[in-house]
Amino acid sequence: MSLLRITGLSKHYGGEPVFADVSLFVEPAEIVALVGESGVGKSTLLHIVAGLEAPSDGCVMLGDTEITALGEAQQAHWRRAQLGFVFQAFHVLPHLSVAHNVGLPLMLLGRPDGTRVAQMLASVGLDGLGTRAPRTLSGGQLQRVAIARALVHAPALVLADEPTGNLDAATATRVLALLVEQVRAQRSACLLVTHSIAAAQAADRVLQLTAQGIVA
Repeated sequence: MSLLRITGLSKHYGGEPVFADVSLFVEPAEIVALVGESGVGKSTLLHIVAGLEAPSDGCVMLGDTEITALGEAQQAHWRRAQLGFVFQAFHVLPHLSVAHNVGLPLMLLGRPDGTRVAQMLASVGLDGLGTRAPRTLSGGQLQRVAIARALVHAPALVLADEPTGNLDAATATRVLALLVEQVRAQRSACLLVTHSIAAAQAADRVLQLTAQGIVA
Protein backbone atom coordinates (compact mmCIF):
# COMPACT_ATOMS: atom_id res chain seq x y z
CA MET A 1 0.00 0.00 0.00
CA SER A 2 1.32 3.46 -0.90
CA LEU A 3 2.45 5.66 1.99
CA LEU A 4 0.76 8.83 0.66
CA ARG A 5 -2.61 8.44 -1.07
CA ILE A 6 -4.46 11.41 -2.55
CA THR A 7 -7.82 10.54 -4.09
CA GLY A 8 -10.44 12.65 -5.85
CA LEU A 9 -9.04 15.93 -4.53
CA SER A 10 -10.72 19.11 -5.76
CA LYS A 11 -10.42 22.77 -4.78
CA HIS A 12 -12.43 25.82 -5.74
CA TYR A 13 -12.76 29.35 -4.42
CA GLY A 14 -16.17 30.99 -4.62
CA GLY A 15 -17.30 28.57 -7.29
CA GLU A 16 -14.17 29.06 -9.39
CA PRO A 17 -12.34 25.73 -9.79
CA VAL A 18 -8.58 25.55 -9.15
CA PHE A 19 -8.18 21.85 -9.91
CA ALA A 20 -10.47 18.83 -9.89
CA ASP A 21 -10.29 15.07 -9.34
CA VAL A 22 -6.60 14.88 -8.42
CA SER A 23 -5.42 11.40 -7.45
CA LEU A 24 -1.83 10.36 -6.88
CA PHE A 25 0.14 7.91 -4.78
CA VAL A 26 3.67 8.06 -3.37
CA GLU A 27 5.65 5.12 -2.01
CA PRO A 28 8.18 5.14 0.85
CA ALA A 29 11.56 6.52 -0.34
CA GLU A 30 9.94 7.79 -3.54
CA ILE A 31 10.23 11.36 -4.85
CA VAL A 32 7.36 12.49 -7.07
CA ALA A 33 7.69 15.83 -8.86
CA LEU A 34 4.55 17.84 -9.54
CA VAL A 35 4.79 20.33 -12.40
CA GLY A 36 2.29 22.58 -14.13
CA GLU A 37 1.57 26.10 -15.30
CA SER A 38 1.61 29.00 -12.85
CA GLY A 39 -1.75 29.40 -11.15
CA VAL A 40 -2.87 25.82 -11.61
CA GLY A 41 -2.76 25.21 -7.85
CA LYS A 42 0.45 23.30 -7.15
CA SER A 43 1.19 25.13 -3.90
CA THR A 44 -2.48 24.94 -2.94
CA LEU A 45 -2.32 21.18 -3.37
CA LEU A 46 0.70 21.00 -1.06
CA HIS A 47 -1.11 23.10 1.54
CA ILE A 48 -4.08 20.71 1.43
CA VAL A 49 -1.80 17.68 1.78
CA ALA A 50 -0.18 19.42 4.77
CA GLY A 51 -3.55 20.06 6.41
CA LEU A 52 -3.06 23.82 6.11
CA GLU A 53 -6.05 24.25 3.82
CA ALA A 54 -9.27 22.27 3.40
CA PRO A 55 -10.16 20.63 0.07
CA SER A 56 -13.51 21.16 -1.57
CA ASP A 57 -13.71 17.40 -2.13
CA GLY A 58 -11.58 14.28 -1.85
CA CYS A 59 -9.23 12.97 0.80
CA VAL A 60 -5.55 12.70 1.74
CA MET A 61 -4.23 9.63 3.55
CA LEU A 62 -0.79 9.12 5.07
CA GLY A 63 -0.51 5.53 6.15
CA ASP A 64 -3.71 4.83 8.08
CA THR A 65 -4.41 8.48 8.90
CA GLU A 66 -6.90 10.51 6.87
CA ILE A 67 -5.39 13.99 7.12
CA THR A 68 -8.40 15.74 5.62
CA ALA A 69 -10.69 14.26 8.30
CA LEU A 70 -8.69 15.51 11.28
CA GLY A 71 -9.66 18.54 13.33
CA GLU A 72 -7.44 21.62 13.34
CA ALA A 73 -5.63 20.72 16.56
CA GLN A 74 -5.15 17.12 15.39
CA GLN A 75 -3.73 18.33 12.08
CA ALA A 76 -1.26 20.59 13.91
CA HIS A 77 -0.09 17.65 16.03
CA TRP A 78 0.18 15.45 12.93
CA ARG A 79 2.25 18.06 11.08
CA ARG A 80 4.62 18.38 14.02
CA ALA A 81 5.24 14.64 14.17
CA GLN A 82 4.90 13.38 10.60
CA LEU A 83 5.61 16.24 8.18
CA GLY A 84 8.78 17.93 6.94
CA PHE A 85 8.33 21.02 4.75
CA VAL A 86 11.06 22.60 2.58
CA PHE A 87 10.20 26.06 1.23
CA GLN A 88 11.70 28.17 -1.55
CA ALA A 89 12.29 31.05 0.89
CA PHE A 90 14.14 28.85 3.45
CA HIS A 91 12.14 30.24 6.44
CA VAL A 92 15.17 29.88 8.71
CA LEU A 93 14.67 31.82 11.95
CA PRO A 94 17.32 34.58 12.03
CA HIS A 95 17.50 34.89 15.83
CA LEU A 96 18.35 31.20 16.30
CA SER A 97 21.68 29.50 15.58
CA VAL A 98 21.93 26.97 12.77
CA ALA A 99 21.78 24.09 15.26
CA HIS A 100 18.77 25.52 17.06
CA ASN A 101 16.97 26.00 13.73
CA VAL A 102 17.60 22.37 12.79
CA GLY A 103 16.65 21.11 16.24
CA LEU A 104 13.39 23.06 16.43
CA PRO A 105 11.12 20.17 15.30
CA LEU A 106 12.62 17.95 18.02
CA MET A 107 12.12 20.68 20.62
CA LEU A 108 8.47 21.08 19.61
CA LEU A 109 8.02 17.32 20.00
CA GLY A 110 9.56 17.45 23.47
CA ARG A 111 12.56 15.33 22.58
CA PRO A 112 15.62 17.59 22.08
CA ASP A 113 18.61 15.64 20.75
CA GLY A 114 21.89 17.44 20.13
CA THR A 115 23.49 14.30 18.73
CA ARG A 116 20.75 13.88 16.13
CA VAL A 117 21.06 17.55 15.15
CA ALA A 118 24.82 17.20 14.71
CA GLN A 119 24.30 14.08 12.59
CA MET A 120 21.83 15.89 10.33
CA LEU A 121 24.15 18.88 9.92
CA ALA A 122 26.98 16.53 8.96
CA SER A 123 24.72 14.68 6.51
CA VAL A 124 23.99 17.90 4.60
CA GLY A 125 27.59 19.09 4.62
CA LEU A 126 27.30 21.65 7.42
CA ASP A 127 29.39 19.88 10.05
CA GLY A 128 30.86 22.38 12.50
CA LEU A 129 28.52 25.24 11.54
CA GLY A 130 25.91 24.66 14.25
CA THR A 131 26.86 27.72 16.28
CA ARG A 132 26.77 30.06 13.30
CA ALA A 133 24.03 32.65 12.77
CA PRO A 134 21.91 32.16 9.61
CA ARG A 135 22.94 35.58 8.29
CA THR A 136 26.51 34.30 7.90
CA LEU A 137 25.51 31.50 5.51
CA SER A 138 25.06 31.44 1.74
CA GLY A 139 21.72 30.70 0.08
CA GLY A 140 22.77 27.14 -0.65
CA GLN A 141 23.83 26.61 2.95
CA LEU A 142 20.54 28.04 4.22
CA GLN A 143 18.59 25.63 2.04
CA ARG A 144 20.66 22.76 3.43
CA VAL A 145 19.74 23.98 6.93
CA ALA A 146 16.09 23.89 5.83
CA ILE A 147 16.48 20.32 4.54
CA ALA A 148 18.15 19.19 7.76
CA ARG A 149 15.37 20.83 9.80
CA ALA A 150 12.67 19.19 7.66
CA LEU A 151 14.16 15.71 8.13
CA VAL A 152 15.67 15.80 11.64
CA HIS A 153 12.59 14.22 13.24
CA ALA A 154 12.38 11.49 10.55
CA PRO A 155 8.98 12.50 9.14
CA ALA A 156 6.96 10.05 7.09
CA LEU A 157 6.14 12.77 4.53
CA VAL A 158 8.32 15.49 3.02
CA LEU A 159 6.76 18.32 1.01
CA ALA A 160 9.09 20.56 -1.00
CA ASP A 161 7.75 23.74 -2.63
CA GLU A 162 10.23 25.07 -5.23
CA PRO A 163 13.18 24.16 -2.97
CA THR A 164 15.77 25.34 -5.50
CA GLY A 165 13.93 28.40 -6.76
CA ASN A 166 16.33 30.87 -5.10
CA LEU A 167 19.54 29.02 -5.95
CA ASP A 168 21.96 29.11 -8.87
CA ALA A 169 22.11 26.01 -11.09
CA ALA A 170 25.21 24.43 -9.54
CA THR A 171 24.01 24.96 -5.96
CA ALA A 172 20.54 23.73 -6.87
CA THR A 173 22.00 20.48 -8.19
CA ARG A 174 23.90 19.87 -4.94
CA VAL A 175 20.89 20.73 -2.77
CA LEU A 176 18.60 18.44 -4.76
CA ALA A 177 21.07 15.58 -4.47
CA LEU A 178 21.11 16.03 -0.69
CA LEU A 179 17.33 16.12 -0.50
CA VAL A 180 16.99 12.95 -2.57
CA GLU A 181 19.71 11.20 -0.57
CA GLN A 182 18.11 12.00 2.78
CA VAL A 183 14.57 11.15 1.68
CA ARG A 184 15.75 7.76 0.45
CA ALA A 185 17.80 7.11 3.60
CA GLN A 186 14.79 7.82 5.83
CA ARG A 187 12.29 6.17 3.47
CA SER A 188 9.98 9.16 3.57
CA ALA A 189 7.44 9.86 0.84
CA CYS A 190 8.34 13.11 -0.94
CA LEU A 191 6.13 15.35 -3.06
CA LEU A 192 8.15 18.02 -4.85
CA VAL A 193 6.53 21.02 -6.57
CA THR A 194 8.79 22.71 -9.11
CA HIS A 195 9.05 24.74 -12.29
CA SER A 196 12.61 23.53 -12.78
CA ILE A 197 13.26 20.85 -15.39
CA ALA A 198 16.46 19.87 -13.57
CA ALA A 199 14.62 19.49 -10.27
CA ALA A 200 11.89 17.40 -11.88
CA GLN A 201 14.50 15.13 -13.46
CA ALA A 202 15.85 14.32 -9.99
CA ALA A 203 12.51 12.73 -9.07
CA ASP A 204 11.44 9.14 -9.62
CA ARG A 205 8.26 10.23 -11.40
CA VAL A 206 6.99 13.49 -12.88
CA LEU A 207 3.28 14.30 -12.87
CA GLN A 208 1.62 17.35 -14.40
CA LEU A 209 -1.17 19.13 -12.53
CA THR A 210 -3.90 20.63 -14.72
CA ALA A 211 -7.31 22.10 -13.97
CA GLN A 212 -8.79 18.71 -14.93
CA GLY A 213 -6.49 16.63 -12.70
CA ILE A 214 -3.17 14.79 -12.99
CA VAL A 215 -1.44 13.87 -16.24
CA ALA A 216 1.42 11.37 -16.02
